Amino acid sequence: MPRVKVLVLGSGAREHALLLALSRDPAVTGLVCAPGNAGTAQLAQNRPVDVLDGAAVVSLAVEVGAGLVVIGPEVPLVAGVADVVRAAHLPCFGPSAAAALIEGSKAFAKQVMADAGVATAAAAVLTDADEAAAHLSQVRPPYVVKADGLAAGKGVHVGSELQVATAFARDVLAEPGSTAVVEAYLEGPEVSLFALSDGKTVMPLLPAQDFKRVFDGDAGPNTGGMGAYAPLPWLPGGTVEQVQREVLRPVVDEMARRGTPFQGLLYAGLAMTSSGPQVIEFNCRFGDPETQVVLALLETPLAQLLLACAEGRLSEVDPLVWRDGAAVTVVVASEGYPASPVIGDLVELAALPDGVAVLHAGTCIDAGRVVSAGGRVLSVTAVADNLALARSRAYDGVAAVSMRGAHWRTDVARAAVAGEVRLPG
Repeated sequence: MPRVKVLVLGSGAREHALLLALSRDPAVTGLVCAPGNAGTAQLAQNRPVDVLDGAAVVSLAVEVGAGLVVIGPEVPLVAGVADVVRAAHLPCFGPSAAAALIEGSKAFAKQVMADAGVATAAAAVLTDADEAAAHLSQVRPPYVVKADGLAAGKGVHVGSELQVATAFARDVLAEPGSTAVVEAYLEGPEVSLFALSDGKTVMPLLPAQDFKRVFDGDAGPNTGGMGAYAPLPWLPGGTVEQVQREVLRPVVDEMARRGTPFQGLLYAGLAMTSSGPQVIEFNCRFGDPETQVVLALLETPLAQLLLACAEGRLSEVDPLVWRDGAAVTVVVASEGYPASPVIGDLVELAALPDGVAVLHAGTCIDAGRVVSAGGRVLSVTAVADNLALARSRAYDGVAAVSMRGAHWRTDVARAAVAGEVRLPG
């Protein structure tokens, strides 16, 4: 593997996790993060950049001598920043705008799945609020309504009240030209499965599970994610191979057939239903907070994997190596998150237990102090020999965080540790 300097775009805990994994790769000569946060500054040189300005990203990559550009968030990917970087003949990890549409439009993703023969929930794509209301009145609860475009994990309503679902659909369709997708509800525990792809070869990573709602017991509104764990002790053996065969491979083949090969990270959000895994959604990038636990367990050097995807030679890479044990991450959020997060509060850390890392998301440096700068502030991530110990360590790490108004879920991985995750049927 040639030595390489890496530029990572983004400012969240996902990017901090990517940098932490890249820093363990002996082939990496230097790390730059743009724009970064208070935590990434400990691993990389933070540089200001507009992540949606492809020309500015290319200029920065050339200036710092980056041999690989890794685009973390979905918004620049959907906006085509990877296309601009590739046009400048720089290796880039992240799909083209045409391929990123698999996350950028849920209606598009449904069509890709239909063409690829992939199992997913039955859905109606609607552009008229009255039609959406009429459709919802004819289906059984729970009601699932999704905004077609990007919504940072918050553009989905799942609930049993017809009036609330209809109001959500009307809100989504209030914008001219907007689209809503109404889906059948998929019963079963959810799984996040990431896969690396160079447009031809597909390499799945460890499955994880995240916690999307803000409060314990999956109560309250959807968020960008409040915690995650990996691996999944309750997942039937052979599931990853089945999803590779029935979901990931067919979708990557279909994208290639369309002339828009998927190069980057394909994230399948799955429901483990009584009839097997079915796709809830696709994302076009590493998920947050699952990345924090998946990469914590990866022993294969990360830069070689991302560069192989960027250069179309993933088939040459050896099978992935994972450390034994488990990882748990708990998101510490600011007061008012997700509706109206309060920022500017001092963030302090006491001594951390062994095996615990605090990954920064919504933080910045203000007058030499770390302060909150967003809704999800920190991801406290622990690795241990087993899931119960990783969970215990993660919450010991959370106890070391001091921030006014901080809140977090107390039940991340609890059901898995207790053996209470049940598969339908």
